[in-house]
Amino acid sequence: MWSSSLPALLMVLGLCLADKPDIQEQRHQALFRSRRMVGGVLARRVPWQTLVTLGDKIIGGGTLIGKRWVLTAGRNLFTNASRNATLYQAPAIPKVYLSITDLREREETFNEVKVDQVFLHPNFQNTSDWENDLALIRLKEDLFLDGNVKPLSLPEKDYALMGTQGDVSGWGRNALLQYSRLLKTLTLTVANHTMCKETYSSGGQVVSSTPIVDDNMFCTEATSYREDVCIGDAGGAFAVQDPKDGKVYVAGVLSFDKSCAVERYAVFMKISAYVPWIKSVIGQQ
Repeated sequence: MWSSSLPALLMVLGLCLADKPDIQEQRHQALFRSRRMVGGVLARRVPWQTLVTLGDKIIGGGTLIGKRWVLTAGRNLFTNASRNATLYQAPAIPKVYLSITDLREREETFNEVKVDQVFLHPNFQNTSDWENDLALIRLKEDLFLDGNVKPLSLPEKDYALMGTQGDVSGWGRNALLQYSRLLKTLTLTVANHTMCKETYSSGGQVVSSTPIVDDNMFCTEATSYREDVCIGDAGGAFAVQDPKDGKVYVAGVLSFDKSCAVERYAVFMKISAYVPWIKSVIGQQ
């Protein structure tokens, strides 16, 4: 998580460690004076957050959406996630960890949950690297759900998201390109879709390969303090609270996590567009 310090919105769930505004501002100023981009708000527990790994070198996030189901980015299941490479390889079976905030907790075997099968979206990377970047992971056993382990709801309709704020959490890399050892959380805002689409239609300014943004995606921008998601945060949920009923749902799953405050937009899969596919897979198993 390429971030400095920002409290998450979902305080009702106790997911973050908020600071007083004046202290927070002093920290931001100190960080910029020292030209460091470090840390983020430490997340006590994000009950739907999972860690999805391929060995020790490839780290991503996942979102619990049921007793046996984790939603993640399809790219998290490949050691080389370029479209040219994935055409010739099957998705890997990852390791999945629940209810951890520190990467060292992977050493405790009770934090790992066994994976039964993975389901890649049937049109994954159909024409481009980030197209339909979703996968479902089925666990071998039902989970016991409590305050520390709780799935996110799927969206019940196609919400208008532009300007909406949501929380993203993960262990993404910092300015030194090191994974965060501790789980961080960050609040981002959905950006103008047309501007995002036009920006990436001619390619990124820094990253050689950027998404072809379509209507099944939405974008977010870095905060005014240049806080952003980064490599390793992919697969994490964009969690939004419905203002009408207070329900928290997974509005998006992070796909393009290479924005890292150097590209303008991070790109998420818009989950309302994929609910039929998700329900068809879950219902058939």
